[in-house]
Amino acid sequence: METRKVQVTGGSTYTVSIPKTWATDNDVEAGTEIEFHPDGDSLFLTPHSEEERTRGTLDISDLSGQALTRAVTTMYVSGFDVIELEGSEITTEQRSTVREAVQSLVGLEVLEETRDRVVVQDLLDSSELSIHNAVTRMRLISLSMLEDAITALAERDHDLARDVIGRDDDLDRLWLVVSRIFRATLRTPKAAEELGLPREECFDYHSSARQLERIGDHATKIAHLTLNIDEPLPDEVVDAVNELYGDAVEVIDTAMDALFADGSEEATALANEARTGVRAIDERVRAIDELLRDLDPTRAQLLGLVVDSVLRSADYGGNVAETALQKAAPTP
Repeated sequence: METRKVQVTGGSTYTVSIPKTWATDNDVEAGTEIEFHPDGDSLFLTPHSEEERTRGTLDISDLSGQALTRAVTTMYVSGFDVIELEGSEITTEQRSTVREAVQSLVGLEVLEETRDRVVVQDLLDSSELSIHNAVTRMRLISLSMLEDAITALAERDHDLARDVIGRDDDLDRLWLVVSRIFRATLRTPKAAEELGLPREECFDYHSSARQLERIGDHATKIAHLTLNIDEPLPDEVVDAVNELYGDAVEVIDTAMDALFADGSEEATALANEARTGVRAIDERVRAIDELLRDLDPTRAQLLGLVVDSVLRSADYGGNVAETALQKAAPTP
């Protein structure tokens, strides 16, 4: 850390010098334009760049399948607007994998393909993206998935279960969008400024979005388990699972309301209500475990996994409530 004294020039202009080492490392010289970004009681400065699109290059010669998909996804989440994939000779299989990866990411399109190069570009205007809207959409999708998964289980509706499984891709796409936005706010103060949100709040949304993505994963797990059920389930077990689901959704909804609440008092009250609900659910789970003991071991194990997924979903709602409490707490 280096310190500088603020000086006054011309009677009213405050000036301060910048460290030469930092200026050299960032190609700052006489005449370079510097951007200033206020953030509470801090002031961030960065050299002005004429390049509006962040470009990244990746050699995919030795990548294929899931490894290639992960590489493209990582470049996207890291914030590159233009992704140049290069190789001595890109195979048909690699091209197919890249196209599938691009289709699973919001805003990406393949712009150019040659024998040794594929160029992918994000066509969305980052300033138009809203992390609040993305998380709100994730809330709706994850809870609808969980509701339909429980309905599919109770009615042994395999078509509905497959529909739940298919919707998990939509949720994953939104999760990656939230991750991309959040990482952009960490990388440059300009991104947070365009969002109109403090970076701490972006962190809260990102953390909560992760919990919603996990709830979607458990809804998908329940749907997969439902595909293995052909015989009707006992009514008392179905009713007990439905009641457990209702309690879990109440926790998640209350926690999300706390996260989005404007006032700190309201947010704190809602978050504490959600946390209390999580503790009450534990009692209900123990009662369901008693019912499962009367079933044959295979069915009991399958339904035990369903109950565990609903319980974990409620726990993720409790995690959102914890985040809401931190968001509502006074700032140092």
